Amino acid sequence: MRPLARQILVYLGLVFAFSSLPYYLMIHTGHIGAGNGMVVRLVMWCPALAALVTCRLFQIDLATLGWNWRPTKYQAWAYIIPILYALPVYVAVWAFIPGSFAFGAFATHLGESFGFPQSARAITMLAVILYATLGVIGSMASALGEEIGWRGFLLPRLVQQAGFTWGCLFSGCIWAVWHYPGLLFADYNAGTRPAFALCCFTLMVIADSFILGWLRLKSGSLWTATVLHASHNLFIQAIFDEITAPAGRALYITSEFGAGMVLTVGVCAVYFWMRRGELPPAKPS
Repeated sequence: MRPLARQILVYLGLVFAFSSLPYYLMIHTGHIGAGNGMVVRLVMWCPALAALVTCRLFQIDLATLGWNWRPTKYQAWAYIIPILYALPVYVAVWAFIPGSFAFGAFATHLGESFGFPQSARAITMLAVILYATLGVIGSMASALGEEIGWRGFLLPRLVQQAGFTWGCLFSGCIWAVWHYPGLLFADYNAGTRPAFALCCFTLMVIADSFILGWLRLKSGSLWTATVLHASHNLFIQAIFDEITAPAGRALYITSEFGAGMVLTVGVCAVYFWMRRGELPPAKPS
């Protein structure tokens, strides 16, 4: 067996073994927010723990995981891209499905949470600014745990073994399956039919893996993937989903489990796939 293949198999065995405890707790409670949110943070750091242990076992230099931040333009694009592929889906739903735009309820909740219910809309503007800055930084603390593993360790090795297309495809499939326990046996879903949610989520994650993979390899930095992952989670889950009411078929189009994101993320994925020739060779230690 080739050394890289051995590293990949050991890593995958470790990440699924480490993830079994937090997933057990999620399934036991039925909530991904078990333990006041500590359990989901724990499971998101299991890929990083598996990567660090694998590096230790194979005496791999941790610098190969891609810690450098520069050039910053890729981090900027990583922040913006999730907004570009998500916002059109939500705007279309808000425009064409009556009752799906729930900004009033969203604003009222935020106004009450800040203690200014009479100034809910003004407070909402402040809250969105805080979400878009401090919120993304907080989201990065969790996303980093996944990205150290998935894009820092696993992706470069898969790409070196199988090329960019197959490397992104394999990593996307693995990443999607890793989420399945929370999706199927806890409440990590939008409330649509499980088979539909599973299909849409899987396709969206695979498509996103091409975007994340291109940015990671082009920049040489796992921070690009971390920023995109954090921005995706923050804007979709904490803002756009919260402004959307489950009217009509809205849930079947929006969120990470709807068909809309499959289309828009898929278009972005094709764009980056077509630019794969710009990527430097992946050479993990």
